[in-house]
Amino acid sequence: MDTGTHVAMGFGLAGLAYLDPAVSANPELAGAVLLGTMIGSQAPDFDTVLKFAGNARYIRNHRGWSHSIPAVLVWTGLISGGIHLFHPSASFLHLFLWTLLAVAVHVSIDLFNAYGTQAARPFSKRWISFNVINIFDPFIMGIHVIGFILWKSGYNPGAVFSGVYAIMLAYVMQRVWIYRHLLKKVKSQFGKEGHYILLPTLSWFRWGIVVQTKEASHVGEINRGHIIWYDTFVGQEDNVWIRIARQDKNAQAFLSFTRYPYVTSVKREFGHEVRWVDLRYRTKTHYAFMAIVHLDEELNIIDSYTGWVYREHKIEEKLVLAFEKS
Repeated sequence: MDTGTHVAMGFGLAGLAYLDPAVSANPELAGAVLLGTMIGSQAPDFDTVLKFAGNARYIRNHRGWSHSIPAVLVWTGLISGGIHLFHPSASFLHLFLWTLLAVAVHVSIDLFNAYGTQAARPFSKRWISFNVINIFDPFIMGIHVIGFILWKSGYNPGAVFSGVYAIMLAYVMQRVWIYRHLLKKVKSQFGKEGHYILLPTLSWFRWGIVVQTKEASHVGEINRGHIIWYDTFVGQEDNVWIRIARQDKNAQAFLSFTRYPYVTSVKREFGHEVRWVDLRYRTKTHYAFMAIVHLDEELNIIDSYTGWVYREHKIEEKLVLAFEKS
């Protein structure tokens, strides 16, 4: 989820902690738990600092080890241990458990959007994404805001946020049910064997569609029950330009992340451009998440880039900046 949602959930879990008699009876422990849930709800995303090492490093590692099973325990231990140094009279056990819940909730809720995580590490490097909640979900944020208003108005925060999280759990389960229902509809209408996924959007009623068959990849959307197909991509034959470009670090990072790539190779004035796009991220004009490699006529890599580009005319600027940093 986005940073704002994780912040809201950190506050919300601090409110939920008032169900714990030890927390509600001890203001110092309550303050320590607030710090623990706030920091814990953000901690797995501290790997965002990898952006300073370049997009390739960031894409390879974001939501990887930082969201893994061992990391949940490491984050919890570091955060609760650090806070306890400044609040030695607070119960370490209660602080540890509420911080653990905050970290675990962060990792768990991230599984339900399209980006996903490698939460099964070290047992599997597979990206797990259930594709039922948008990276920012207005409903989830909205019920948290209502909860904060009720807390501020004097209602018991434990009772308020037990209701908030019961509603959120029911909402997520309903989204799972809708996903499965709509997926069956798309499969029935399209009528071909292949790999199907739906992708959540800000709208409750609109979902992206990606279908991969043996012959081609198809991209569309389902909006209020109506299915619209936009693009069909027939696989391009492998060639020497693609093979060389695939060795570039930016291309490798991109391909290590996406399971829905499409590659093109075109002649340019300087040689060739090889471009991979992730079919999950279609905008009105193009596919925004990509990897691009430029090669000269002698098959030397001139420059490359991987990341998000929301305007086609910005691609050359991104490549120039990436080349200057390399």
